[in-house]
Amino acid sequence: MNHRRYRNRAVTPSPAIKGKVVLITGGTGSFGTAFVRRLLEEHEPATVRIYSRDELKQYDQQRLFNDDRRLRFLLGDVRSLERLTQATRGCDVIIHAAALKQVPACEYNPFEAVQTNVFGAENLVSAAIANDVPRVLALSTDKAVNPVNLYGATKLCAEKIVSQGNAYAAESTARFATVRYGNVVGSRGSVIPLFKQQAETGVLTITDEGMTRFWITLDQAVDFVLDCLRRMAGGEIFVPKLPSMRVQDIAEALAPHCERRVIGIRPGEKVHEVMLTEDEARHASEFDDHFRIHPSFPFWEVKFEKGGELPPGFRYSSDQNDTWLSPDDIRAMAEPIAAVE
Repeated sequence: MNHRRYRNRAVTPSPAIKGKVVLITGGTGSFGTAFVRRLLEEHEPATVRIYSRDELKQYDQQRLFNDDRRLRFLLGDVRSLERLTQATRGCDVIIHAAALKQVPACEYNPFEAVQTNVFGAENLVSAAIANDVPRVLALSTDKAVNPVNLYGATKLCAEKIVSQGNAYAAESTARFATVRYGNVVGSRGSVIPLFKQQAETGVLTITDEGMTRFWITLDQAVDFVLDCLRRMAGGEIFVPKLPSMRVQDIAEALAPHCERRVIGIRPGEKVHEVMLTEDEARHASEFDDHFRIHPSFPFWEVKFEKGGELPPGFRYSSDQNDTWLSPDDIRAMAEPIAAVE
């Protein structure tokens, strides 16, 4: 596997996107911006609707894409079923990327996290069913697996709501699936921009010397979502096969001469992340570049593509991975990422 990319970019427009009306919730975020750019440059959508709460970010994005005529900017919150129903009317594809994601903020504001991440997912499913949207793909996180913080718990609920949304869609053409992946390189709160900033002081703070994580770049995440749009039947959770990295290796790759100060694991963190549990593996299939977790309770009629069977007790975790990032890989991934200000 080429660790710097998940797969080669599509050379022809995706049939799931070409000529279609696409709506992205949270469309002004990091993923949304990268996804919109890819659609406009390579996949020939009829219209791309950006659904988000921040008018300034929408203005900035409008300028970023030079007022592309295919873009529509819709102010709204996923907490509003009425607004979501209006916004998704006539859509062919929905990418659900809106969420409250910062672990400490979700812990301090639990009601807010539940309203956005859980009720927002419910509203999305209801709006898509009402408007017969054929393909709805939600973004999730490895934090949803055996969650130890509220953010992970809300994303676990969202996964269940989206998958089982297919049971509510029996009389509708709407179909729902989820993508679950690991930490995005360079995202807000990521260790790489933090280490780059700390390297200037000569001291790196490390939470746990044995900590490991799955890593995916923003481009790889976009590639995987586009692939899953084409593959989805309804109810699956798609998990990409990703390389792992050790936090110690990041420190060595980015700042080998700096002092390392161990400060202890932070509240709501795990030493290792899991993307597929032993229990999920019993109803999951393996493919060349990903796993598919099939719904535990498929109350709807659907035929899933058959992949390889996983062995009993299989667990896909960052510390038991077959593929690891080398220091050269880490340096190459970190090169375009700026230090935190």
